Amino acid sequence: QVQLVESGGGLVQAGGSLRLSCAVSGIILSISINDMGWYRQAPGKQRELVAEITSGGTTNYADTVKGRFTISRDNAKNTVYLQMNSLKPEDTAVYYCNADIWWRGQWGDYWGQGTQVTVSS
Repeated sequence: QVQLVESGGGLVQAGGSLRLSCAVSGIILSISINDMGWYRQAPGKQRELVAEITSGGTTNYADTVKGRFTISRDNAKNTVYLQMNSLKPEDTAVYYCNADIWWRGQWGDYWGQGTQVTVSS
């Protein structure tokens, strides 16, 4: 079974930094990974895209995080990262990792369990 395992959330003061990691685990020898990304969901709001990265390294960011967040990936480790700098209270949310994975003959949309990021003012 393929799983996305996130780590790195926590509590930080405004202006601080956090780094999120998401590793694909399971039967990784028989999978291919295409786009990977990070989404977030704040209380009472819809889940929104934060950043995404293709297998070739092309990136896309939400306007609200451009210049502050950086997404990267290590294809050898099947891992995607989100470096978050200059954090603001409005960045507080549960952050979810997402990946398009080829497994058992088809593409699937996989999600991590979510990690809480809380930014205090």
